Amino acid sequence: MFDLAEVGPCGKVDLERPDSLFINNLLEMTKQKIAVLVLAAGLGTRMKSARPKVLHPLAGRPIIGHVMDTLAGIDPDRTVVVIGAEMEAVAKAVAPHTCVVQEPRLGTGHAVLAAREALGEFDGDVLIAFGDTPLVSAETLSALISARRAGEGAAEGAAVAVLGFRPADPGAYGRLILAPDGSLKAIVEARDASPEERAVDLCNSGVMAVDGRRLFGLLDRVGNDNAKGEYYLTDLVHLARGDGLRCVQMEAPAEELLGINSRADLAVAEAVVQTRLRARAMAEGVTLIDPTTVHFSHDTRLGRDVTVAPFVVFGPGVTVGDGVEIHAFSHIEKAAIEAGARVGPFARLRPGAAIGRNAHIGNFVEIKNAAVEAGAKVNHLTYIGDARVGAGANIGAGTITCNYDGFFKDHTDIGAGAFIGSNTALVAPVTVGDGAIIGAGSVITKEVAADALAVTRSEQRQLSGWARSFRKRKQALKDALASKAKRKA
Repeated sequence: MFDLAEVGPCGKVDLERPDSLFINNLLEMTKQKIAVLVLAAGLGTRMKSARPKVLHPLAGRPIIGHVMDTLAGIDPDRTVVVIGAEMEAVAKAVAPHTCVVQEPRLGTGHAVLAAREALGEFDGDVLIAFGDTPLVSAETLSALISARRAGEGAAEGAAVAVLGFRPADPGAYGRLILAPDGSLKAIVEARDASPEERAVDLCNSGVMAVDGRRLFGLLDRVGNDNAKGEYYLTDLVHLARGDGLRCVQMEAPAEELLGINSRADLAVAEAVVQTRLRARAMAEGVTLIDPTTVHFSHDTRLGRDVTVAPFVVFGPGVTVGDGVEIHAFSHIEKAAIEAGARVGPFARLRPGAAIGRNAHIGNFVEIKNAAVEAGAKVNHLTYIGDARVGAGANIGAGTITCNYDGFFKDHTDIGAGAFIGSNTALVAPVTVGDGAIIGAGSVITKEVAADALAVTRSEQRQLSGWARSFRKRKQALKDALASKAKRKA
């Protein structure tokens, strides 16, 4: 399975080792507890959507789903998600984790304060993450916790560790200002920065690890004397430094810290995720003939020696066995394809499609909630829904299973080795026995026994010379109408 937490570049610390080994090495150094606070109360007004921002899909699942999956990789002792009022859908998406409501929404510091009761007397590391920042890796977050614990020489670690990055355009991002000894001196908002501070390109991502023993003592002193009247989490650094406590920063790749605030940001994040998933697929033995045209879902699973042609889309819930060929312009969702099968071009596999070993699904074929068993062939212009196609059966071009009567859906069963002639309609519920043959152009409404021939088309008739006489009559009529029109003119 492709996992965002496992893929992609990982920053300036050594993040190239296998995930589980690397994370364990970091977090087992000191078996301190970890709590995670996910801030997800934002309205996302720039998305121009009735849907909460963090529920917009990214690689086939909600943005916050990626965040929660990544956070699970650091094995926190406690996870609390801060949501806004009337965001029950977000609470459902992150279940069974605890949710608390921030109301009113008065800034990031106020959001963390809303989690005080749920967090309780927690004396370990508190990692503060964001529900709209799905690309940060578990390795980076683990390294941030490790940086806080180490504290660059502080006896008890740092009070606060902030994740920094260097975007192409620092613009409105807050700047991380470092002290001569390399510790974090301050976070300065862009609008408050001097020209010298604005020249700094190391920016604040908002993600931070805080000593749980000090978190709420510092937050209780954060004020809201600013233009927005909000309580800013960034003030923790100023307050901690004022108390003589050490603060540190750790730099991560800008790509990981993309926050999604608009549809344009969502498109950028989708491109990043797709690049990661394509790279992962090829590294694991998949041939992508034109990688940039293939679209994956977060949970796409492909076997070895799979070949994927251009313009193939994998929706959620797809598994593909070894040696499968998927040809151009195919769309596959919630379907399973066994080893050696061939799919497409221009095939559509809908939810519940199960394609057996060495089966063939050809051009302009749609399969829905149906099993196409080993070696069966459905090669042209066909719809198979709510059905079973037995092993080795051959389905002719233009065949359809008539599975829906406007009220209910019924099942069609096609036996092993059956041959269905072109342009056949199988009106469900109906069974075609093993080895049976259906003549082309038939409408089958009753059971067909094994090895029988069923044909329902009428007997062919032939009238000699009829076509010549027809053309003569029609031409005479056409000439007469033309002559009449000419006289009127």
